[in-house]
Amino acid sequence: MITWLDLLVEGDPHPRRFDSRETALAYLLRVERLSEEAAQHLLDHGEVDPPLARREYRLQPLTSP
Repeated sequence: MITWLDLLVEGDPHPRRFDSRETALAYLLRVERLSEEAAQHLLDHGEVDPPLARREYRLQPLTSP
């Protein structure tokens, strides 16, 4: 079973959805250009914001309606 993760980025109403922490990490490093420290903090704590990152990011498991 896949545990889907939603990435919510400050100022963007549309979450990005990932099928694993590894996929999310690759996106955070390559597309969002977060530092490894900021990306790991987000994966470990579910959120990161300035000064560690440019904007606020939240990563949470997909919840059923």
